[in-house]
Amino acid sequence: MSNKERHKLIEVNNLRKYFPVKVGFNKKQFVHAVEDVSMFIYKGETLGLVGESGCGKTTLGRTIIRLHKPTSGQIMYDETPIYDSEKKLYANMIPYRRKMQIIFQDPSASLDPRMTVGEIIGEALDIHKLYQGNKERKDRINSLLDSVGLNTEHSNRFPHEFSGGQQQRIGIARALAVEPEFIVCDEPISALDVSIQSQVVNMLEDLQEKLKLTYLFIAHDISVVRHISNRIGVMYLGSLIELTDSYELYKNPLHPYTKTLLSAVPLPDPEKNKTRNRIILEGDIPSPINPPSGCKFHTRCPYAKEKCSKVIPQLKEYENGHFVACHRVKEI
Repeated sequence: MSNKERHKLIEVNNLRKYFPVKVGFNKKQFVHAVEDVSMFIYKGETLGLVGESGCGKTTLGRTIIRLHKPTSGQIMYDETPIYDSEKKLYANMIPYRRKMQIIFQDPSASLDPRMTVGEIIGEALDIHKLYQGNKERKDRINSLLDSVGLNTEHSNRFPHEFSGGQQQRIGIARALAVEPEFIVCDEPISALDVSIQSQVVNMLEDLQEKLKLTYLFIAHDISVVRHISNRIGVMYLGSLIELTDSYELYKNPLHPYTKTLLSAVPLPDPEKNKTRNRIILEGDIPSPINPPSGCKFHTRCPYAKEKCSKVIPQLKEYENGHFVACHRVKEI
């Protein structure tokens, strides 16, 4: 099936999210966490999102499912607008909470230590009234525990009694409780041991195939994102600067920042790793409170020209399905 024939489950247009911060007395500035992002996610696919810490990946994911109130822009779910700043549309999210869920980065911080595992998973069932009678509720909780590789007797234990990997499985079971269609995976393996990461990634893939889920997979480990994702988006300082198929991004990166990220990925062969050409960026990341004019990457880009500092590049399709925001992409 071609991309034109595929169904867009999530679509955002010119999405912005600013956080106010106080500077001195009675003076307020804003952190430009997400800046004019436009993208879409096909139904049934996994869209990976990578970038440096603080670039806005998590904020974008949370804003899409409206855990953060957007500053401006438009969010569409299954061709229905759930937020539109121009039309002043702010849809009731209760029906969409069943359709959109999130797996948090730190499982120990996202689970209430005063609640048992059964209560944590069953809370969503209670809120949305997804069972009839206590037996059906208990059976549903046991089924969810089994689907993430936990035993039914674990429902009576508290989160602190589990390892980090098991806690993350509980978080996944909680997200699955309401039978969602779309899940934001907010760095779900970054807090886990390397030996456990592959187990969780494989489980997410199996659940996606079984339950027909759609993922936004946020991570720092580009090799993991490449493994699990159909397409990958690259963010820098709140902006989406490149978006294309996973294989295409590795084979033919077009944005200078993407090339820098990929050059930092270690190779399994020590000899090749020593001789490879790494791209070292000069300078520091600009402040999101006072981002540079024009292209935000121009202060560190080795190819920057005068136009780059004055004109903001738009995310355009340079090749089939390959979107890039760079004035000089064809020259590099």
